Amino acid sequence: MKILFAASESVPFVKTGGLADVVGALAPVLAGQGHDVRVIIPEFGAIPHEYLSQLSHVCDFEVQLGWRRQYCGIEKLEKDGVVWYFMDNKYYFGRPYIYGMGGDEYERFGFFCRSVLNMLPLVDFQPDVIHAHDWQSGMIPALLKIQYAHLPFYSDIKTVFTIHNLQYQGIFGIREVQDVLGLGDSLWTEDKLECFGCANFMKAALVYSDLITTVSPSYAEEIQTAYYGERLDGLLRSRREDLRGVLNGIDMEDYNPVTDPRIAQNYGIQDLAGKAVCKKALQEELGLDVREDVPIIGMVGRLSNQKGLDLVDYVITDIMRQDVQLVVLGMGEGRYFNLFSWAEGEYKGRVAARFTMDHTLAHKIYAGSDMFLMPSQFEPCGLSQMIAMRYGSVPIVRETGGLRDTVLSYNEFKDEGNGFSFFNYNAHDMLHVIERAIGYYRNRKDIWLSLQKRGMSGDYSWTHSAAEYLKLYKGLFEEKKENGDKKTEEENPVVVDIGN
Repeated sequence: MKILFAASESVPFVKTGGLADVVGALAPVLAGQGHDVRVIIPEFGAIPHEYLSQLSHVCDFEVQLGWRRQYCGIEKLEKDGVVWYFMDNKYYFGRPYIYGMGGDEYERFGFFCRSVLNMLPLVDFQPDVIHAHDWQSGMIPALLKIQYAHLPFYSDIKTVFTIHNLQYQGIFGIREVQDVLGLGDSLWTEDKLECFGCANFMKAALVYSDLITTVSPSYAEEIQTAYYGERLDGLLRSRREDLRGVLNGIDMEDYNPVTDPRIAQNYGIQDLAGKAVCKKALQEELGLDVREDVPIIGMVGRLSNQKGLDLVDYVITDIMRQDVQLVVLGMGEGRYFNLFSWAEGEYKGRVAARFTMDHTLAHKIYAGSDMFLMPSQFEPCGLSQMIAMRYGSVPIVRETGGLRDTVLSYNEFKDEGNGFSFFNYNAHDMLHVIERAIGYYRNRKDIWLSLQKRGMSGDYSWTHSAAEYLKLYKGLFEEKKENGDKKTEEENPVVVDIGN
């Protein structure tokens, strides 16, 4: 198959969250199975020079945005069997930030969505499927159906849209988006593009995509409820026949304690002796008391309410009464910067917090920690709990989204499970489960070792997920053969200038 991924970020080029991990890992796996997979991302100024210096120019053209005509250059790099396209426009993407500071996000990513479609004939690539990711590429399915589908080149292209986090939707003023994308007044109704009086890039994708996916089966169910649905639950319920949850994977080579060059000593499921060395090295590096007997609880991720840190805030003194050490790595809200800075001073030698994005230190925390705490309020998939298990760090999670799909709470009667979990979003429920985990760590070393080995032996690769996505892609065309090509009846198509 010919597949185009459209996303705002991808490892190893630029990353702010899990979206980049998914795009950067899934595309090479599909390409390795013989498919023609290409990825288009903006050419952000944050992309390292080592990659920018390897880019070759493919084409350039002008893009009509309302009354504006903007330059768009397409550069490419071939890596891991994938053709990576980079969209060059210094005005939109050459800024010292990735998202959210310029007040013109609708224009930046409206330009991106329009340009993705316009570039296809010019790079001589006619994909079977455009797989768009998150709100930044959400207008691609809408523009394709509304303004491009009448053109022979685009008429058979199918679209898949993946929700990585429903909370971030790309909400802007209708007039501003109309001005940029030329979408007529008749399209701004509640069954099409209008969303509570605003333009919403995420909603546009949910209405016009042929298929919707999200990053875990549980999250696919949760977002159809009012609690998790972020005011789009009704629309998602109406499209439940076209909604699928496909669990993310991780890079099993990058996160492999047997070969990881970033950790103090390598180890594996047959011999975990190296994990104690990694623990001691982590304690020394972060200024913690060097004690083999004390359990280290690790936390790596964004410092925000979504990650359940308000629960930690509420009972942190109770947690520290358990004679544990706490290691935190991440960036985010000032409230939690203050919390963990205070805890470092209050519990000297027992708490270490680093407010940065440090990939090497993250590996050291996974390898050196005994437990990994992830009490998220909601979690579309979560990668950290899978990485932690890969390194023999036993997860303590809340039963939501992908955490529920990957961590099974230990059942002492059946001797089943690979971690510990709690259901209610309640600080003392979390505290009780932490105490339960500490009890097994101290008093049942045999059970603790079996939990570590179960986690380390799990298959968290992209192989199964890639097969699921491929099945979904092919299903779009099988449905077409069975039912005929039923195109959405829209207003008279707009004549679109797709470049010279």
